[in-house]
Amino acid sequence: MKQIKELNKGVKYMLLASFIFAIMGAFAKLASEHMSSLEVVFFRNVFGVVFIGYALYKTPMTSKGGKPFLLFFRGLMGFLALLAYFYNIAHIPLGDAVTYSKTAPIFTAVFAWFFLHEKLSFNAWIAVFIGFLGIILIAKPIGIGFSKYDILGVLSGIGAALAYTSIRELKNYYDTNMIVLSFTLVGTLGPILLFVFSHYFYVEELDFMLGKFVMPSGMVWFYVVSLGVLGTFSQYYMTKAYGETKAGIVGAVSYSNIVFAIVVGLFLGDALPSFITTCGIVLIVAAGIMVAKAK
Repeated sequence: MKQIKELNKGVKYMLLASFIFAIMGAFAKLASEHMSSLEVVFFRNVFGVVFIGYALYKTPMTSKGGKPFLLFFRGLMGFLALLAYFYNIAHIPLGDAVTYSKTAPIFTAVFAWFFLHEKLSFNAWIAVFIGFLGIILIAKPIGIGFSKYDILGVLSGIGAALAYTSIRELKNYYDTNMIVLSFTLVGTLGPILLFVFSHYFYVEELDFMLGKFVMPSGMVWFYVVSLGVLGTFSQYYMTKAYGETKAGIVGAVSYSNIVFAIVVGLFLGDALPSFITTCGIVLIVAAGIMVAKAK
């Protein structure tokens, strides 16, 4: 207990955020047994709109604005990443789905170098290579190549990375609440449009982003409400963590999310990761930490 009390505040907040995020994933997995992943994304974001909307009502924005298309782009990329992430949560072990999403910092480093012309050190490039090797070990491509879940897993990391990269520019024009609101709004309105589209057209290959709305009932309401509330709290404590401690330290601690997700997944019936998958997870964690320290 003494060691826990002596931990840096930022580290404590990130550990709490990572734990809450893993529990949120469990509720997402449970909810996915009764509804499409598209609907899970809808409920994850609609609660965020309510909470962020209330925060903006209590504390009006001080943004100067001027980048509406980039703001929409941030929301769209975050929405697409979430679609892929929650679809994978429903179909593969929770730890694997979370690990794929945690490749975002690796892709963010590459995108920041390419789009924002940020310098990438030699160590950072080594980290990127290690991260890609970790992805290959987790995916274990055989025969015709990567599976649908592997592709969506990588896309969840790429989408999140593009969203994070855009935030680096958006923070000069909008406050944090407005940036988060752009994500939750697109993540709420997007599913509504896709529900309508799915009513008339349905393509099996695109089932990760299509689906019919099914009104929750009984215990399912508990799943979706818990999902929305925990997702918002996780985001809150994550934000506090980055405000208390250096980004490199907090970013490294955030990989505890994978450990929490594997443990929570075991309670939901997931199998322990294989030796090769474990090696892939270790490489991705190492790569993420190296990227964080290289900044």
